[in-house]
Amino acid sequence: MPIALITGASAGLGAEFARQLAQKGADLVLVARSTGSLDALADELRAHQGVAVEVLAADLLDDADLDRVVSRIADAEHPIDLLINNAGFGLPLHFADNDIDEEVRHLRLHVEVSMRLMHAALAVMRGRGGRIINVASVAGFISRSTYSACKSWLIGFSRWANAEYARDGVSVTALCPGFTHTSFHERMGLPPGEEGIPSVMWLDAADVVREGLQDAARGRAVSVPSLRYKAIVALTKVLPASLTSRAARRGRV
Repeated sequence: MPIALITGASAGLGAEFARQLAQKGADLVLVARSTGSLDALADELRAHQGVAVEVLAADLLDDADLDRVVSRIADAEHPIDLLINNAGFGLPLHFADNDIDEEVRHLRLHVEVSMRLMHAALAVMRGRGGRIINVASVAGFISRSTYSACKSWLIGFSRWANAEYARDGVSVTALCPGFTHTSFHERMGLPPGEEGIPSVMWLDAADVVREGLQDAARGRAVSVPSLRYKAIVALTKVLPASLTSRAARRGRV
């Protein structure tokens, strides 16, 4: 059976990726800091889907833990077929008021960690084939503090890597959802209904994951779930940055 390794797998999009891939018969390696949540999800998937599930509790901002995840990806005897870089967190938009050490941690997790895990995955996928999904955001197409900058890097790098390594049988897809119902905003202190976002702009996690997996299977470099967010991304190419930046100050993506 194919093996998928998912970071940030204990909740939100990560857990939804795990459930949908298990339904397709994939074995899983689940990575997150929360051991209890990981174990509960693993038990659920083993019992209901009959797949093999490895639990790898790791803080990806800890060098030793990150090395353990890299080593698992690099295991040529049990190679992974799909890497999903999903781990991440958000910060308030006001960069100058944020703690700079938190900003550096934010940058490392979204950019450096994703790059290191991709590097390890490519080493075992080239020639045998594989897929990489980097969970980015619609925010990566607009100017919106450091979160936008991190996601923009991830989109650009995914586009290049998808073209570069297609000859080796590897596809790389940047999944770019808009506002999605997960625990992301709650972890930032924004309870459901208090995010300042119209209800029409919210996406369902199951739909986001389903479309992302479909686009990755098609070898697409960028996946933007839902027609309304595809339209927004198209508008960012023609509207002035000053206008999109003002509009982007609402809520978090």
